[in-house]
This record gives sequence, structure tokens and C-alpha cells, in this order.
Amino acid sequence: MKTLGYYNGRYDEIDRMSVPMLDRACYFGDGVYDVTYCRNYHIFALDEHVDRFFQSASGIRIEPPVTKNELKELLQALVKKLENGNQWIYFQVSRATGPRNHAFLQDKTSNLWIMLKPAEIRDTYKTMRCITREDTRFQHCNVKSLNLLPNILAKQAAEEAGADECILHRGEIVTECSHSNLFILKNGQLITHPANEKIYAGTGRAHLIEAAKTFNVPTYEKEYTVQELYNADEVLITSASALCMRVVEIDGTPVGGKASYTVKMFQDALLKDYLEKTE
Repeated sequence: MKTLGYYNGRYDEIDRMSVPMLDRACYFGDGVYDVTYCRNYHIFALDEHVDRFFQSASGIRIEPPVTKNELKELLQALVKKLENGNQWIYFQVSRATGPRNHAFLQDKTSNLWIMLKPAEIRDTYKTMRCITREDTRFQHCNVKSLNLLPNILAKQAAEEAGADECILHRGEIVTECSHSNLFILKNGQLITHPANEKIYAGTGRAHLIEAAKTFNVPTYEKEYTVQELYNADEVLITSASALCMRVVEIDGTPVGGKASYTVKMFQDALLKDYLEKTE
């Protein structure tokens, strides 16, 4: 198979799969998801992603139809069905299938979706250009919800501006990006927004924090302002597909470029970790 779509035990090429109109994901976005990659048929950070997936589901009171171990075993079996061993892996769970009703449907089983397609992680050494926008999302950003309209609009704004990503802020406080986490380096310190309800703390974020500890780089999870963003020695973006990418321009103004050695040190370490764990 070149691609694979899975829904509650059925699977086929993605373009031949369909889901019921009454799945609550279709009319409420009532569900959560996660994304990772595999290389040589080895799924990167599988335990971390599955743990986050179940944490998000618990946050909105959804019980997945499989256990953590069953999901891991299923994903590992499905990746082997594709012709290409380097894949993008997306999985989501929606609350149930049934007539549209804002209240939970009682005694209904949740639905498990999975999509696989050939893909590579991004070049971590490539630089990025960004724009900024007000963060208009709700107060449950720590849940990887299917409700991504503000994120979509922010990313589209970046596309239309010829930028790679959109950095979000609530008033003067920087939160994260439209679909990635954000760090600044200043005076030898690595700073990122606290892992609370205003951001989704991704695995890429956790891996960079761990790398910083390894290199004895002081790391602080605290709020910082838009002005501090512009004045940072370096601005870094992390995600499942972007291990540690450097931002060189924000809103048309050059930024960073003052701690290149530290950035390269992080990038080398994170890429090495990815390659070793997917051999």
C-alpha cells in the first residue's frame, strides 16, 4: 500500500476510506489527535505520543476504544503495510457516532481514526521566517483538540505573507505558534512558555528541554513578551516534524543570529537522537 486509512478496524488506501456523517468529529470536532513520524518502519517517540494522546482524551472525558499498548501494537503493525518505511502517522479519537446533540451521547463507543502516508521530517537546519498574530484560541490549548480553526487562520495568514509559521501572543505575552512550540535564547538561557492551558506542550518541546539540560543550558518555563521575542539572541521552533528550527525573521524584521553555536549544538543533538532511535 502507498497510503493507509484506518477506521474502527477497517483499513484501505486513504482515498478509498470514508467515515459516517454522524461521527461527532464531523459536526462538533469532538475529539483529539496526535502526530508522529517513522523512519525505516521505526516510530519515533511512540510511547510519548501515545501517552499525550490518552492525556488529551482524558482531558475531554473520551475513553479510547483501545488501551495504550493495543494502540502502540496497532500502529506498529499498520506502518509495516506501507511500501515506504518513512511515514507521517496521524491518529485521532472522536467521542461517538450518533444524532447531533451538544450533550454527550450515552453508552456510545468512541471512534479511532488513523492515517499513514510517506513523509520525511523537515530539515532542522533550514531557517524560518515568521509573522505574529493575536492568539484567539480557547482556554484548553493543552488538549490536542480537533477544533483548529484559529490555528488554520493563523497558518493561512503566514502563507499569504510568504512566511513559514505564525507566532501567537495573548496581549503582550507570547504563547506558541499555529502548529508548533516556540523558544527564545537570551544571555545563555533557554526560555519557553509554561506548559499550562494556554499551549500544547509537544514532544519536540520536551526533547529540546532535555537536550538543554544535557548541555547545562539553564532552561526556564516562564512567560515572555513580544518585545523580548524580537530582542532574543535566537528564536527556535520545535514540533514533531521540525526538531529545532531557527527563526531569522519576524514580521519582516531580522531576529536572532547571536548564539549560532548553541543552536547548532541543539540541532545536531536532536537530529542524532532521531536518527539513532529510528535505525
